[in-house]
Amino acid sequence: MSLGENAHQVRVMVVDDSAFMRTALTRMIESDPSLQVVATAQDGCEALQKIPAIQPDVVTLDVEMPRLNGLETLKRIMSEYPRPVIMISSVTQEGAEITFEALGLGAFDYIPKQMSRVSLDIVNIRDDLVAKVKAAATMGRRKSVQRTPVSLASSTHSVQRPSNLIASIVSIGTSTGGPRALQEILPLLPADLKVAVLIVQHMPVGFTGPFARRLNNLCKISVQEAQNGTVISDGVVYIAPAGLHMTVDRKAGPLPRIRLSQHPLGTLHTPSVDVTMLSVAEAYGALAMGVILTGMGNDGAQGIKSIFAAGGITVGQDEASSIVYGMPRACAELGVLHRVVPLHRVPEQILMATDYYKRRA
Repeated sequence: MSLGENAHQVRVMVVDDSAFMRTALTRMIESDPSLQVVATAQDGCEALQKIPAIQPDVVTLDVEMPRLNGLETLKRIMSEYPRPVIMISSVTQEGAEITFEALGLGAFDYIPKQMSRVSLDIVNIRDDLVAKVKAAATMGRRKSVQRTPVSLASSTHSVQRPSNLIASIVSIGTSTGGPRALQEILPLLPADLKVAVLIVQHMPVGFTGPFARRLNNLCKISVQEAQNGTVISDGVVYIAPAGLHMTVDRKAGPLPRIRLSQHPLGTLHTPSVDVTMLSVAEAYGALAMGVILTGMGNDGAQGIKSIFAAGGITVGQDEASSIVYGMPRACAELGVLHRVVPLHRVPEQILMATDYYKRRA
């Protein structure tokens, strides 16, 4: 490989107390020629010693390590040597809870590991790991985007609703960067919001329950992991469980209910944003609102298109505030977004679409 090609490689540091895992992660990362592991460390103390000299573009950081654990190491990195950090988390409830705390502390994203010396699940995480390292490096090279906090009430004058209909339900779809984005915007929604919010966030099995509980503790509005057959209630946020599609059933009785199922089969993601939003469009028509946030790929593009075609309101996160501008870009390129806004303006879009300000006046 030429010197010129090396200059464009993403430089990665792998931090893990297991020599086996350091080797496995290095091989996965370097399976892509644009990525290079320039250093490894067996714990947080060693990582903090090496980062100033090596200056990696991206750090992968194990959650559970001796001497200095992942969370404490992350705090130090963000404070002293800020750069994108991807957490490597065990697929357990405790691992999930620590992972979401890490995202709140500034971690770029996370990779769940289900690997041991006996059973390797490398094939299932390799593509995700490579994609997230590349996305993290891209974000790290961006100039910082200044986000001035705004008062939702004072900013309503700048928002014009694309429809004179009042939305009766909000459906949000997101993937990479979504946990951080949702932790930023959902606490801004009021407890007396008069609609339900259905959220599809791509996550591994076992993570959506702890994530819903964390959001519930952060938010004024109620947040819960969706359960099959639950009557959809205003003022509640429902998170689709990992491994199941979430749809709306308005045929089983006078009140709409949540239906969870593994069908349709063959979707790239389960749950799928498209599956949920297609169902919302069919059930609510012009009274539906669809919001597409940061994420890789194009899941949600057909769902947003269906809400748009039904006369509902559609909003996409802008590129500057997206961790990965994949899912919103796919919708924008289809021309099915009424508005494209920075992440911090998504809550006001929801409140305007649901007539919250007018009701509070």
